[in-house]
Amino acid sequence: TPDIDVLGEAALAALDSALTQLNRSRADEGARLDAMLRERCDTIAALAKDIGERLPQVRAHWRDKLEKRLSDIDQPADAGRIEQEIVIFAQRMDVDEELTRLDSHLAEFRAALDRREPVGRRLDFLMQEFNREANTLASKSQDPDVTRLGVDMKVAIEQMREQVQNIE
Repeated sequence: TPDIDVLGEAALAALDSALTQLNRSRADEGARLDAMLRERCDTIAALAKDIGERLPQVRAHWRDKLEKRLSDIDQPADAGRIEQEIVIFAQRMDVDEELTRLDSHLAEFRAALDRREPVGRRLDFLMQEFNREANTLASKSQDPDVTRLGVDMKVAIEQMREQVQNIE
Protein backbone atom coordinates (compact mmCIF):
# COMPACT_ATOMS: atom_id res chain seq x y z
CA THR A 1 0.00 0.00 0.00
CA PRO A 2 1.25 3.48 -0.76
CA ASP A 3 2.51 5.60 2.09
CA ILE A 4 -0.07 8.41 2.37
CA ASP A 5 2.32 10.69 4.25
CA VAL A 6 4.93 10.47 1.48
CA LEU A 7 2.29 11.03 -1.21
CA GLY A 8 0.87 13.98 0.75
CA GLU A 9 4.30 15.57 1.09
CA ALA A 10 4.97 15.05 -2.63
CA ALA A 11 1.57 16.52 -3.52
CA LEU A 12 2.15 19.56 -1.30
CA ALA A 13 5.62 20.08 -2.78
CA ALA A 14 4.19 19.86 -6.32
CA LEU A 15 1.40 22.29 -5.39
CA ASP A 16 3.90 24.69 -3.82
CA SER A 17 6.07 24.54 -6.94
CA ALA A 18 3.05 25.10 -9.22
CA LEU A 19 1.88 28.08 -7.16
CA THR A 20 5.37 29.58 -7.18
CA GLN A 21 5.54 29.22 -10.96
CA LEU A 22 2.03 30.66 -11.32
CA ASN A 23 2.94 33.70 -9.21
CA ARG A 24 6.17 34.19 -11.15
CA SER A 25 4.29 33.91 -14.43
CA ARG A 26 1.64 36.40 -13.27
CA ALA A 27 4.33 38.83 -12.12
CA ASP A 28 6.12 38.56 -15.48
CA GLU A 29 2.87 39.05 -17.39
CA GLY A 30 1.98 41.98 -15.16
CA ALA A 31 5.35 43.62 -15.78
CA ARG A 32 4.94 43.24 -19.55
CA LEU A 33 1.39 44.58 -19.36
CA ASP A 34 2.53 47.52 -17.22
CA ALA A 35 5.27 48.36 -19.74
CA MET A 36 2.85 48.16 -22.67
CA LEU A 37 0.25 50.35 -20.95
CA ARG A 38 2.85 52.95 -20.00
CA GLU A 39 4.14 52.94 -23.57
CA ARG A 40 0.62 53.58 -24.88
CA CYS A 41 0.20 56.38 -22.33
CA ASP A 42 3.37 57.94 -23.73
CA THR A 43 1.98 57.53 -27.26
CA ILE A 44 -1.30 59.22 -26.33
CA ALA A 45 0.57 62.04 -24.57
CA ALA A 46 2.77 62.57 -27.65
CA LEU A 47 -0.27 62.59 -29.96
CA ALA A 48 -2.06 65.08 -27.70
CA LYS A 49 1.05 67.27 -27.73
CA ASP A 50 1.18 67.10 -31.53
CA ILE A 51 -2.49 68.11 -31.72
CA GLY A 52 -1.91 71.01 -29.34
CA GLU A 53 1.03 72.22 -31.41
CA ARG A 54 -1.04 71.97 -34.60
CA LEU A 55 -3.98 74.02 -33.30
CA PRO A 56 -2.57 77.53 -33.93
CA GLN A 57 -1.94 76.61 -37.57
CA VAL A 58 -5.44 75.16 -37.90
CA ARG A 59 -6.99 78.30 -36.44
CA ALA A 60 -4.93 80.56 -38.71
CA HIS A 61 -5.83 78.45 -41.75
CA TRP A 62 -9.55 78.66 -41.06
CA ARG A 63 -9.38 82.39 -40.36
CA ASP A 64 -7.54 82.97 -43.66
CA LYS A 65 -10.02 80.76 -45.50
CA LEU A 66 -12.99 82.63 -44.05
CA GLU A 67 -11.43 86.02 -44.82
CA LYS A 68 -10.75 84.92 -48.42
CA ARG A 69 -14.35 83.81 -48.84
CA LEU A 70 -15.56 87.11 -47.45
CA SER A 71 -13.29 89.07 -49.80
CA ASP A 72 -14.87 87.22 -52.74
CA ILE A 73 -18.30 88.60 -51.79
CA ASP A 74 -19.22 91.84 -53.54
CA GLN A 75 -21.19 93.14 -50.56
CA PRO A 76 -19.51 94.92 -47.64
CA ALA A 77 -19.51 92.88 -44.44
CA ASP A 78 -19.82 94.05 -40.88
CA ALA A 79 -16.36 93.62 -39.31
CA GLY A 80 -17.84 93.08 -35.85
CA ARG A 81 -20.11 90.35 -37.15
CA ILE A 82 -17.18 88.68 -38.94
CA GLU A 83 -15.14 88.65 -35.74
CA GLN A 84 -18.14 87.24 -33.88
CA GLU A 85 -18.51 84.41 -36.42
CA ILE A 86 -14.79 83.66 -36.24
CA VAL A 87 -15.00 83.42 -32.45
CA ILE A 88 -18.06 81.13 -32.64
CA PHE A 89 -16.33 78.87 -35.16
CA ALA A 90 -13.12 78.81 -33.11
CA GLN A 91 -15.09 77.79 -30.03
CA ARG A 92 -16.75 74.94 -31.91
CA MET A 93 -13.41 73.55 -33.01
CA ASP A 94 -11.52 74.31 -29.77
CA VAL A 95 -10.15 71.14 -28.19
CA ASP A 96 -8.00 72.68 -25.46
CA GLU A 97 -10.40 71.36 -22.82
CA GLU A 98 -10.22 67.83 -24.19
CA LEU A 99 -6.41 67.96 -24.29
CA THR A 100 -6.32 69.15 -20.68
CA ARG A 101 -8.65 66.35 -19.56
CA LEU A 102 -6.61 63.78 -21.49
CA ASP A 103 -3.50 64.96 -19.68
CA SER A 104 -5.32 64.60 -16.36
CA HIS A 105 -6.58 61.11 -17.26
CA LEU A 106 -3.07 60.05 -18.27
CA ALA A 107 -1.69 61.18 -14.91
CA GLU A 108 -4.44 59.30 -13.06
CA PHE A 109 -3.87 56.19 -15.19
CA ARG A 110 -0.14 56.17 -14.45
CA ALA A 111 -0.80 56.73 -10.75
CA ALA A 112 -3.22 53.79 -10.73
CA LEU A 113 -0.56 51.55 -12.29
CA ASP A 114 1.73 52.40 -9.37
CA ARG A 115 -0.80 51.29 -6.75
CA ARG A 116 -0.42 47.96 -5.00
CA GLU A 117 -4.12 47.19 -4.93
CA PRO A 118 -6.71 46.07 -7.46
CA VAL A 119 -7.17 48.86 -10.01
CA GLY A 120 -8.92 47.10 -12.90
CA ARG A 121 -12.24 48.90 -12.47
CA ARG A 122 -10.54 52.28 -12.12
CA LEU A 123 -8.51 51.67 -15.28
CA ASP A 124 -11.60 50.50 -17.12
CA PHE A 125 -13.40 53.70 -16.15
CA LEU A 126 -10.41 55.77 -17.27
CA MET A 127 -10.47 53.99 -20.63
CA GLN A 128 -14.05 55.20 -21.08
CA GLU A 129 -12.87 58.73 -20.33
CA PHE A 130 -9.99 58.41 -22.80
CA ASN A 131 -12.46 57.30 -25.47
CA ARG A 132 -14.81 60.17 -24.70
CA GLU A 133 -12.05 62.76 -25.08
CA ALA A 134 -10.63 61.18 -28.24
CA ASN A 135 -14.08 61.00 -29.82
CA THR A 136 -14.75 64.64 -29.02
CA LEU A 137 -11.34 65.61 -30.41
CA ALA A 138 -12.05 63.77 -33.64
CA SER A 139 -15.57 65.13 -34.00
CA LYS A 140 -14.43 68.74 -33.51
CA SER A 141 -11.55 68.37 -35.92
CA GLN A 142 -11.56 70.62 -38.94
CA ASP A 143 -8.11 69.56 -40.08
CA PRO A 144 -7.00 66.29 -41.73
CA ASP A 145 -3.79 66.14 -39.68
CA VAL A 146 -5.66 66.54 -36.39
CA THR A 147 -8.17 63.92 -37.54
CA ARG A 148 -5.32 61.50 -38.33
CA LEU A 149 -3.73 62.14 -34.95
CA GLY A 150 -7.11 61.58 -33.29
CA VAL A 151 -7.52 58.25 -35.09
CA ASP A 152 -4.01 57.21 -34.04
CA MET A 153 -4.95 58.12 -30.48
CA LYS A 154 -8.12 56.03 -30.66
CA VAL A 155 -6.08 53.04 -31.90
CA ALA A 156 -3.72 53.32 -28.91
CA ILE A 157 -6.68 53.69 -26.55
CA GLU A 158 -8.35 50.59 -27.98
CA GLN A 159 -5.14 48.59 -27.56
CA MET A 160 -5.02 49.70 -23.94
CA ARG A 161 -8.70 48.95 -23.36
CA GLU A 162 -8.26 45.37 -24.55
CA GLN A 163 -5.42 44.83 -22.08
CA VAL A 164 -7.07 46.63 -19.17
CA GLN A 165 -9.80 44.00 -19.23
CA ASN A 166 -7.14 41.51 -18.04
CA ILE A 167 -6.32 43.50 -14.90
CA GLU A 168 -7.85 42.76 -11.52
